[in-house]
Amino acid sequence: MRLEQSPQLRQEMRLKLAPKMIQSMEILQLPIMALQERIVQELDENPALVDPEFGVDEPATADELTGTNESTDAEESSEELGELDPEDLDLIARLNDEGWADDDGDYQPTVSRSALEEASERKHDAMQNVPSRPESLQEYLEHQLAFLDIPDRQRELARYLIYNLDDDGYLRIPLEDLAASSPVPTTVEELEQALRQVQKLDPPGVGARSVQECLLLQLTPDTPHADTLRVLIRDYLDDLEHNRLPQIERKSGIPLEEIKKAIKVLQHLVLHPGAQFSPEEAPYVVPDVVVERNQDGEFEVRLADERMPQLRISKRYQRLLRDPRVDAKTKRFIQKKIQSARWLLDSIEQRRNTLLKVAQAIVEHQKDFLEKGPEYLHPLRMQDVADKVGVHVTTVSRAVDEKWIQTPQGILPLKRFFGTGTITDSGDEVAFEVVKRKLLDIVANEDKSRPLNDDQIKQKLEEEGIHIARRTVTKYRKLLGIPSSRLRKQY
Repeated sequence: MRLEQSPQLRQEMRLKLAPKMIQSMEILQLPIMALQERIVQELDENPALVDPEFGVDEPATADELTGTNESTDAEESSEELGELDPEDLDLIARLNDEGWADDDGDYQPTVSRSALEEASERKHDAMQNVPSRPESLQEYLEHQLAFLDIPDRQRELARYLIYNLDDDGYLRIPLEDLAASSPVPTTVEELEQALRQVQKLDPPGVGARSVQECLLLQLTPDTPHADTLRVLIRDYLDDLEHNRLPQIERKSGIPLEEIKKAIKVLQHLVLHPGAQFSPEEAPYVVPDVVVERNQDGEFEVRLADERMPQLRISKRYQRLLRDPRVDAKTKRFIQKKIQSARWLLDSIEQRRNTLLKVAQAIVEHQKDFLEKGPEYLHPLRMQDVADKVGVHVTTVSRAVDEKWIQTPQGILPLKRFFGTGTITDSGDEVAFEVVKRKLLDIVANEDKSRPLNDDQIKQKLEEEGIHIARRTVTKYRKLLGIPSSRLRKQY
């Protein structure tokens, strides 16, 4: 007879899985240097986690990890088991005497003074060898989130939204899509409430879904000309872009002088609140993925993680967990640490599998680019890769975020391979990256005293073999932040 689970039970099961799923998303999003930092931190904080290269414990066997014959072992007598190792007794005594076995405790085991000193020195050396990394936007926001007096559920949802912000600090993914892929059941309304909490954080404007919302979030009661600015941002951004101030005065009824004063304040607002956390020039880039030609001339993809620690779960802690003579409080502590170690190992392995599959799908689609260069980049959406790999599009977004790939064309960000395209008059689809490069080149080489209008740029593109409509030229020019020919003219 099959027993159906109640909706409440299913929700409780999902909620129990939420911390592991959230950790998995975080690990997936980390670039390789940040992942190395995270591993060193986990080694310091979790005594059940061992790196054989500088650890002081052996890894657990397969039977010990899976709990094989656990009931049989538990029934063995103390005589059959023999005496506990003196160092194990010392560990148990310390766990109990110092109170580290409580649920919220932590412990770094002392195997022997010399062994601990040696392990500590090696861990210190490992941390010194990990390149320093500036605090990310997500880390900065998460630290602030901890101080907000909000319900735990809303805090977790806010954290979920924070890790879906792009490099500029915007939330580009619709809340409907985020609700559908959330690790815990939620609604758009709940995410709206959580987003309002994120938008209260520093830097001002973070969590916005549009330029308008970003600018409006930066206005406070103390902002000069705040009422005028709200009207201009909400209703007249396009007119402001084209410097149509008389039209704004006529349509809004706001005096021209007041508009000019408000514009001076507007010029000090920030369009990219997250940009300060993404320096344009990184001192050193380490690729997560490498693509090379094999002997048959085919492109092969591999992960550049040869130097990653080969983490294991401590055999010693696994043995103590299954020993019937160890008290329940100590076992609770050990079980908690072993579970945390397993979650980390699972998350790292899932990151490897996902990143490799996503990279392989990208390379297969962009072979022309890898062989011939940037002008042969094909349009590619993250949704296309998600469909091919069999994951949600947000998973692809996290997998490529801040990741770099070493290719025959140089070391490039994985995001470089994505981009929408446009259909030319001949029916071909051309990647936006290709059109962008040619459009920027045309504008850079124009006569600045007689700058090209959009019709003339269209003609220049046709000479390059790209046949697109004038309105498409206008759209791409605006996306690139290139002013109109009137505003580009130099006298």
